[in-house]
Amino acid sequence: MLLHAFAAFARACLSLPGLAPGRRLAGIALAGTACAVCGAATTASFAPDTPPGEWHMQSRDYANTRYSVLTQVNASNVAKLRPAWTFSDGTQNGHEAAPLVANNTMYLVTPFPNIAYALDLTKPGAPIKWSFAPDPSPVSIGKACCDTVNRGGVLVDGKLIYNLLDNHTIAVDAATGKELWRTRMGDVTRGETMTMAPFAVGKRVYVGNSGGELGVWGWIAALDVVTGKELWRAYSTGTDEEVRIGAGFRPFYDWMKGKDLGVSTWPPGMARRGAGAVWAWISYDPESDTIYYGTSNPGPRVPTQRPGYNLWTSAVFARDAATGMARWAYQFTPHDQWDYDGVNENMLLDLDFKGQRRKVLVHFDRNAFAYTMDRTTGEVLVASPFAYQNWSKGIDLKTGMPMVDPAMEPKPNVKLPKVCPPDIGGKDWQPSAFSPRTGLVYAGIFNICMDLTDHPQSYIPGTPYDGMEMKRYAGPGDNWGEFMAWDPVAGKKAWSVREKFMTMSGALATAGDVVFYGTADGWFRAVDARSGTVLWSYKLGSGVVGQPMTYLGPDGRQYIAIYSGVGGAAMVSSSMPGFPPRGSTLYVFSLGGDSPHGSAGMLTTEGGGPASRPDHGMGGKQ
Repeated sequence: MLLHAFAAFARACLSLPGLAPGRRLAGIALAGTACAVCGAATTASFAPDTPPGEWHMQSRDYANTRYSVLTQVNASNVAKLRPAWTFSDGTQNGHEAAPLVANNTMYLVTPFPNIAYALDLTKPGAPIKWSFAPDPSPVSIGKACCDTVNRGGVLVDGKLIYNLLDNHTIAVDAATGKELWRTRMGDVTRGETMTMAPFAVGKRVYVGNSGGELGVWGWIAALDVVTGKELWRAYSTGTDEEVRIGAGFRPFYDWMKGKDLGVSTWPPGMARRGAGAVWAWISYDPESDTIYYGTSNPGPRVPTQRPGYNLWTSAVFARDAATGMARWAYQFTPHDQWDYDGVNENMLLDLDFKGQRRKVLVHFDRNAFAYTMDRTTGEVLVASPFAYQNWSKGIDLKTGMPMVDPAMEPKPNVKLPKVCPPDIGGKDWQPSAFSPRTGLVYAGIFNICMDLTDHPQSYIPGTPYDGMEMKRYAGPGDNWGEFMAWDPVAGKKAWSVREKFMTMSGALATAGDVVFYGTADGWFRAVDARSGTVLWSYKLGSGVVGQPMTYLGPDGRQYIAIYSGVGGAAMVSSSMPGFPPRGSTLYVFSLGGDSPHGSAGMLTTEGGGPASRPDHGMGGKQ
């Protein structure tokens, strides 16, 4: 029986799409052969069947693991990484996206004005194959809450699909850069913008809106990949019909059961301007055909103006991927009083918990609690603080409710000192990574507190519906950032690395037992996945708020890529000594810096597309 169990576990570890155990590609040993040394019986599905050397979506897989099976760069040689080549897009705002790679082409999407680039990886210098300037409206610049960022695109069905800041989703032919369709999703004049990365499953692509600080009506929508036609839309607040709640909706906890709670948990008339924007990550379980995603803070951010739980903001939804009908939901922070959005990624794992095999999602919430939840029912199995917090005395697992400290509840026009974490949370949108070789989840987190003063706010469409005045500063220990490995079964840290500046980048885990992350002051690091030992660091020209990725070049080498261009929420620490300037440079590393993109005596100029957008102002229609 024991042998049978071990064999089943080994098969789970080896279930990497399109790979046979021990298969080698271009001289690189891929994952699977070493899975017998897995640190825990915690696994994930790595669907869809993306070629091992490519990267087609921001999370790389449906489960949001950001795990790569490439092993050429590993813990024994990562210290030999050197820059192989760079590319600058010239846009001086927060670069939060990861590059995508398919068919020997790299695809990039910039912050506003949201230019897309395709770079030819087969030619010296990785020249531009094509560039596409979509010319979004400059009106959206003034509506964006927290910088004019974009979290990247997705490659599906021969298309690069991404969102524009002015509320359009567009599809571009991946081979030519020609626009195939453009769908208007919202009204920028009412404060709606779009910054999230689309998420594609089959012939559907899912998108959502930003603008939780401007009183928008939050939503998620599914579009047809071929035509761009909207298939369905589900709002975060409102009637059950508007939220797409029907007879199949079964939340685990009683306080979330009832009719039209998206209206009755709000003061009259406030639900439709109650935010709940969907601006970050989506996950997908192919077995149950379910998508998972989080919703933003309620609006206005002044809680005394909206008594009630304010469902379904600061929450997670599980929905039927085809119809959009809700299956269950869970609100992380009922009646959110501190701007603790629930939008952070939901990583889908399978693990052993108290003698049972459970299908779970792992979520690091802005409220500083890490949740391990049964993804079939919405039951909270584990809820433990991963960062310093003082707003709550814990989460009651019987009810799913946080035990709020009354002393930490803000009152209008009264300064409330040292609220931890602040509005940007114990962790913001920057996504975590998972390794099946260790069973651990890796994430950049914060150690920040705030002094909070609320000011009652009136609603005027398209203007801030906010009211929070914050002064943010380092928490205990005086460090702003930290990078950690988390045990999702035990609900505790395995190890962590303290950072002076914010750790605002996403994480990348590889089968080489290396994990990568970056800091707001521009350090890009590789750490040992098991011990947390820092194995390599490289100082970039600007801060890192993007997502590292890795790919296999046409020359058979493994490359690691990261954008350097500080912005977004990391600007809250911009007054710190040593904070870097803005930037816009993609760095691509290889062992020894070797690549076909530079050599002695090389003299070449070759490319198929212009390096910049048409010159007409800010890139919008004048």
